[in-house]
Amino acid sequence: LQPYLYLHPVYAPHTEGRLAGRPFQKTRMHLVERLANCLMKGSKFTGKKSKALATVRRAFDELAQKDPKSNPLQLLVDAVENAAPREEVTRLQFGGISVPRAVDASPARRLNVALRNLAGGAIQASHKSTKAIHTCLADEIRLAAKGDQTSFAVGRKEEVERVAQSAR
Repeated sequence: LQPYLYLHPVYAPHTEGRLAGRPFQKTRMHLVERLANCLMKGSKFTGKKSKALATVRRAFDELAQKDPKSNPLQLLVDAVENAAPREEVTRLQFGGISVPRAVDASPARRLNVALRNLAGGAIQASHKSTKAIHTCLADEIRLAAKGDQTSFAVGRKEEVERVAQSAR
């Protein structure tokens, strides 16, 4: 995953769509911005990037308060590594029947799925809850960095890999 994790220092993680619409250009987008873009898929944050970036920043602040010795960005990288599925299932058609087959996931897809599941777990945990979304995002990142099964993203990864194991 290392070539696809863009972590160069930036003043503000906001490319303003310059990397959109071209294949594989999002690999040059900062990891924090990609997480904020994944957060914007819910009904609460649709199109509100500044609000999504503020949520990520508050989640990082909360991670830094809980454990001052750890770097929140390193926790995010560890969470992405632990939440990225290595195998997936695709359907192949032989004649008139479709057969599920296990395939290796590319590094770019692994990163996309991991970020989507981290953001989705935070959105799902905060829905109809008194917990704020930045608290849920911080919890999701912390649990996924540890590789804990109670994390939504790690649970989805294990589920996808288990289905791929049975489809071999």
